[in-house]
Amino acid sequence: MSRAQNRVAILHGVNFDVLERRDASLYGGMTLSELEYKIGNWAGEHGLEPSFFQTNSEAEFCGYLHRLSEGADAAIINAGAWTHYSRAIGDALAVDPVPTIEVHLSDVENREDWRKVSVFDGLVEEKISGQGVDGYRLAVEALAKILDTDRD
Repeated sequence: MSRAQNRVAILHGVNFDVLERRDASLYGGMTLSELEYKIGNWAGEHGLEPSFFQTNSEAEFCGYLHRLSEGADAAIINAGAWTHYSRAIGDALAVDPVPTIEVHLSDVENREDWRKVSVFDGLVEEKISGQGVDGYRLAVEALAKILDTDRD
């Protein structure tokens, strides 16, 4: 008997522990706990079991990615600023890949030029940017379809 593939890791990088203190017009003004609560509800609606991880340590983020498939069948990743320059994190995702959606609360394509670069290009199923919190809902829905857990 095969186990259901419904475990989704949601990874948040640098500065997400102070999300509510960042520019609300760009990042939504909510706490990380509030964001995770919303994501958890959306995941549950689609038969997914979410787990959450946040760190301000690039080394810890890489270490988590090295073991990603041990605890997850898919992932949603918002590495914050690391997305745009940390080749180490991009390489770490390639070590133990699972279907992954890259999410950004703000519209990185229409901000500073350096934000248009992603170390996850070619490694993720989809990139969702500029949808605010709804970007996570869209990512959950996309992964539910990929994992075939969507009941709709």
